[in-house]
Amino acid sequence: MSHLSADPPNDVPPSTDKASDWHSRLRTRFMRLWTRCLLEGAKTEPGSIWDALDIHYSERHRYYHTTDHIAHCLRELDLARDQIPHPDRVEMGIWFHDIIYEPGKEDNEARSADFFRKRATGAMDSEFVAAVEELILATTHRTMPVGPDRGFICDIDLSSFGLPWEGYMRDTENLRRELQVSDEEYDPKKRRFLEAMLSRPKIFVTDSFNARYEEQARTNIRRLLSLMDRGRDCEAPQILL
Repeated sequence: MSHLSADPPNDVPPSTDKASDWHSRLRTRFMRLWTRCLLEGAKTEPGSIWDALDIHYSERHRYYHTTDHIAHCLRELDLARDQIPHPDRVEMGIWFHDIIYEPGKEDNEARSADFFRKRATGAMDSEFVAAVEELILATTHRTMPVGPDRGFICDIDLSSFGLPWEGYMRDTENLRRELQVSDEEYDPKKRRFLEAMLSRPKIFVTDSFNARYEEQARTNIRRLLSLMDRGRDCEAPQILL
């Protein structure tokens, strides 16, 4: 089965003149996914589900957790699709994993999973719904993921750590803009998170993502910690909890 690309390539948000076409492709891709995952005879309107997604990912307080992040995740998914046991489950999890996002709240993923469950229950297979809920909850990154589907969705969600330095810092700054806390509150948390990431045996648990991004991710984190140590005015990624 073919899948629509989540262009633009190279992790660059679309220019203004291409934004409408890019947005339309994302909408079409989501609606095709939603439709093929429905039980036979289920009566749900994918357009209304898309509208809800679009509204949430366009909220004014979002700078990182937007459709740009979803498009990035979809590109990473497409690179690994042949290796993922249940790619539609993982893709559905990607679409919904940040639909609820209030900066600093610890229940965003739980509320996002609930948002999906309420709209999918009765329209999709119960095993599929439960599996997608679990995948959304895995993106809290509180524990190491168990199983290939969870491993892939977590690696996909964290893959921006492995971007070239400029892209990594762009996402870092966008994450910082979303938070409404003082530097005194933010800085110790960001340092603890970065150091915790470095202390992991592997940041990326799947072989393909580990091979592709592990070295660059560790280089980025060490470089940022070094800049922080020298007192530069740099921002660091906030843990996505």
